[in-house]
Amino acid sequence: MKKTLCLLLALVMILSLAACGSKPAAAPAATEAPKAEEPAPAAEPAAEPEPAAVEPDMSYTIRIYSNSNSTERTTWLINEAKAAGFDISIDDNSVISGDTAAIQAANEKKDGDLIFGLNETRWGQLINGQYENLRIIEWTPSWAGSVDPDYVYPGQAYGIVIQNVLMLYRNDEFGTKGEELHFEHWADIVDCGYTWYRQGKVGGTTNANINSAMLYAFTDPASPAGGISVDGWKTLWKYCANGVFTGDSYGFDPLNRGDVQVGTFYSSSLYGKIDAAADSSEHPLLGTLEPENWSLVDIADGTYYIGEYIGILDKAGRTEAQTETVKAFAEWFGSAEVQAAWAEEFDSYPLNKDAAAMVYDGVPAIYTIKNFALENVPGTDMIYAEYVAAHSAEWTNIMTNLGFYWKDAADAQPEPDWDNLDWSTLTQKQG
Repeated sequence: MKKTLCLLLALVMILSLAACGSKPAAAPAATEAPKAEEPAPAAEPAAEPEPAAVEPDMSYTIRIYSNSNSTERTTWLINEAKAAGFDISIDDNSVISGDTAAIQAANEKKDGDLIFGLNETRWGQLINGQYENLRIIEWTPSWAGSVDPDYVYPGQAYGIVIQNVLMLYRNDEFGTKGEELHFEHWADIVDCGYTWYRQGKVGGTTNANINSAMLYAFTDPASPAGGISVDGWKTLWKYCANGVFTGDSYGFDPLNRGDVQVGTFYSSSLYGKIDAAADSSEHPLLGTLEPENWSLVDIADGTYYIGEYIGILDKAGRTEAQTETVKAFAEWFGSAEVQAAWAEEFDSYPLNKDAAAMVYDGVPAIYTIKNFALENVPGTDMIYAEYVAAHSAEWTNIMTNLGFYWKDAADAQPEPDWDNLDWSTLTQKQG
């Protein structure tokens, strides 16, 4: 299964056989025959010369697809790559937004050299050949051994950044007034007694990860509703119907303003957002590594982590020299020094342990939470990340077809008649 680094050990045994003959008995001296000259040893065949290494073509422009492509990230990467001698082309999120859009664009345009970012779901699909025009080439960087084995597709793709989704709450007068929140499951938010932010659309990487966290407690491989029990969909509907959509893209800002008491956000950028919280609120969240007026909801299940990976695409017509350029860039980008700089700049957590040691004194609290993406799903041989990959399209179709996540409360959809739904239709893309 994908989450275990498989070590293939090849044992090559060389058997040297020495032929031993008996020495002939000596003849009487007077009649001793002259010794025959021993044949000269056969000359060993000349070793074939090793093929010359192909030099990278540094004039080649490397085409990159990624969902880790905010304007700030793309600008930084283009400039740093140029300083290192690489010419790259990457779209920012005004052109491509989200992991689905990134991988679909790569699949449709067929001009990509390299892809990085995405999440466990998309990488599982990519490695398993679910995109007809995308194939990852064999490649092992020098820093492969520094990556957590749980986040490696051996010889194909390697984790560069890990992040997760978090549920935060205010514990001051704008929140729980000192009450601590403890849940068994993410879905328990619907009965927490406090106001919560919920997203305003089905799509998006963070939104999908929040939904994956919400549905984790309701897996049912036998269910026709995308492998999720109907109770799971009822709960997610309640989360949507009773939650507050404030017009913000993510849950940090409404929580920071005090508009809601509980909010969801992603780990990458959290500390940076808190550092700048006072810029956009009269009642900001305070305290970064030592929170003063906020906390993480203690959820027994843990949370849904994703690993963002890097892999090299097989591109038709690319020369060996150009492929070597792409490999050299991937080697550079995934190195400890560059990943440490990336983490420092964008508040992320590297999967390269050497890079992490350069940036952090120990593991930040938000990355010590239990990771249920790696937990086995009962009744299957899949971990939850693989289960999500297998069913995510069905989940998107269900939510889209039933009208989850309306933006305007005035346009709220009527709750479905759960006992009389045609799941075989709802799990399919309509139109």
